[in-house]
Amino acid sequence: MIKGLIVKGIGGFYYVKTDEQVYQCRARGIFRDQGVTPMIGDIVDIEVQDDGDAVVDRIYPRKNEFLRPPVSNIDMMVVVAAAARPKPNTAVIDKLLVAAEKSSVEIMICINKIDIAEPQIVAGLKEIYEKIYPLVLVSGKTGEGIDGLKEHLAGKRSAFAGPSGAGKSTLLNRLQPSIEAETGSVSSKTKRGRHTTRHVEIFDMDFGGMVYDTPGFTSFDTSDADLGELQFYFPEMRPYIGKCRYDNCRHLKEPDCAVTAAVEAGKISRSRYDSYTAQYKDIEEKNKY
Repeated sequence: MIKGLIVKGIGGFYYVKTDEQVYQCRARGIFRDQGVTPMIGDIVDIEVQDDGDAVVDRIYPRKNEFLRPPVSNIDMMVVVAAAARPKPNTAVIDKLLVAAEKSSVEIMICINKIDIAEPQIVAGLKEIYEKIYPLVLVSGKTGEGIDGLKEHLAGKRSAFAGPSGAGKSTLLNRLQPSIEAETGSVSSKTKRGRHTTRHVEIFDMDFGGMVYDTPGFTSFDTSDADLGELQFYFPEMRPYIGKCRYDNCRHLKEPDCAVTAAVEAGKISRSRYDSYTAQYKDIEEKNKY
């Protein structure tokens, strides 16, 4: 048996990086019988057969996993958002942040395209997020801020997540020019990015660490979060939980709610609170069916 890391999966084949080389593998049928699907990021044992083909024989326990896209064993999620072209969507950013919180991974926010952004847009994003999570401002085009991003990524397995057009592939090319990831333009009509990453792949970084490149507008799903747990996935709300009049306060329209009082006092961002209420109602609606 040879131990390795699944770094890519395409068309039923898994590409496993070992100390010697990358093997193209199939998964043993027993995984399908057990309802287990190998994921990018899995540590596995493979067996090389006499004909040179290899099979995934064992999947080691995962420290975390995401189903859409199917990736595992992430140390840090880097939520990438463009400060312009397209205009940043804080609701999408917050959904990705909740997905990361739910899986207990380290979180960082990367705001790209600062070279073309309006200063007030960048300032607004900083005001919302920089007291909650590490935040870096970069330009994949000019290279501004890239050294700071590298410092955060060094020595970790990091997943880049964010909507199409945020510039994830451009950032990867800037971080590691040898990758030459396909980059796409933003549609002038829809102002949305075209999907340029068609599969998940892990890239080694020369400065240390690995980066998972994930498909376009990611569908990291938050709808399966527990309604009672959602409040804990917003770090700025945690100091106020348990201080409301009602023990089971949902922080929506209940009287004497410590969270809504903090929003009114400017201690919690209105934008973030609106994301919380929208996600709460979305989960509540889906739980009806």
